[in-house]
Amino acid sequence: MKSVSRANVVSSFTIIKGAMVEETFSALAAWDLDQTKRQNLDHIRDLNLVAAKSQTWLRDIGRVLSRRFDPAGKDRPLALLAKAAWSLDAWKPALLWHITREEFLFRDFLINWLFPAWREGVHRLRPEDLYEFLRSVPKRGGVIQRQWSEKTLRRVAVGLLGMASSFGLVRGSTVRTFASYHLPDPSFLYLLHVLHESQPNPRRLIESQEWKMFLMEPSDVERELLRLHQFRALNYEAAGTIVQLTLPFRTALDYAGSMAA
Repeated sequence: MKSVSRANVVSSFTIIKGAMVEETFSALAAWDLDQTKRQNLDHIRDLNLVAAKSQTWLRDIGRVLSRRFDPAGKDRPLALLAKAAWSLDAWKPALLWHITREEFLFRDFLINWLFPAWREGVHRLRPEDLYEFLRSVPKRGGVIQRQWSEKTLRRVAVGLLGMASSFGLVRGSTVRTFASYHLPDPSFLYLLHVLHESQPNPRRLIESQEWKMFLMEPSDVERELLRLHQFRALNYEAAGTIVQLTLPFRTALDYAGSMAA
């Protein structure tokens, strides 16, 4: 039987538990990259490095960290940026991108529900507005291993809006509204390095679906590139169909390493 990639598995547990931004930042800032994941998680639990208020919450944090991240591998840049003592506001967008590598549902929600709602000028975002979208997740490639009850459906909807709030995309409590969101320059530069690795064509990079997760259209991305070009943070030139983009570092790992040096 062919195994199912976790990248497509929909986890109601991790969505309901939320973004855990501060907890993840504390955990990765203290992560020993020379130790195994198990050794690090045990260390975090034993010393309660994430300041959990209960043993149950401490256990849940460990489970979510274990599912979401591989600091010795694909998430090493994220750990290095946490160690670099970036501000939480600058680090959050990097965290969002890394979370969406293993959280199919969160990425699906950001790109295929939240971004269209933002572009259409929707003013009020309620959990019940998400129900139809959530029921159609399998049509977009998501794998739900157990059928959700109505109670779980609502908890997942609340969780998704709560995660969007944790990253500053929306605001409010019971009824959410869109916040005025802007990527900090260090975050934008990091994401450029990340996306450039898989899509070196500048035009296609600008038009990447990934920017929708940050409520950005191609015109917004290009405007930021031109602005950072003026500040000599990168080199961006566009003449008709010819577009050239030169970034400060070869890879996202190199960029993160320079921040942590």
